[in-house]
Amino acid sequence: MRLLILGNSGSGKSTLAKAMAERHGLPHLDLDIIVWEPGQIAIPRTAEAVRADLDAFIAAHPRWVIEGCYGELIEAAAPASTQLLFLNPGMEACIANNRQRPWEPHKYVSAEAQDAMLGNLQAWVAGYYSRDDAWSLAAHRRVFDSHRGEKREATQRLSPADLD
Repeated sequence: MRLLILGNSGSGKSTLAKAMAERHGLPHLDLDIIVWEPGQIAIPRTAEAVRADLDAFIAAHPRWVIEGCYGELIEAAAPASTQLLFLNPGMEACIANNRQRPWEPHKYVSAEAQDAMLGNLQAWVAGYYSRDDAWSLAAHRRVFDSHRGEKREATQRLSPADLD
């Protein structure tokens, strides 16, 4: 299995990816880890470094789960995937999920720092539906629609059993 999951922030990508990785003993790559400078909030790494890390992860693992909102990276990884999963539960679900998100120590130095960014995150989540950048609904729809391999769009929360 080489499962590639895309969707808006709060769509359930990380939760499902972690559960699938655990259930099937798969390496898991959260694209946030390679996109942003370690220990810094919203400071991007170079595109070349990010792409090199993505390519190295794919080359190093015959089976995996990769997840993120980065359309250009999802598109780059898609040919190596055995299944593309587009989580698209809608804005209300994504906003609600982000409000309930536990502290992510790999992204924020403290829970307070994460909470301080919630307003910005929620505005970005809402903008997903109207902007047209590589991390938008429009871009995700284009990647999903053009993918020639196995794919599935989910508008409801999925469990790992739903994908077996």
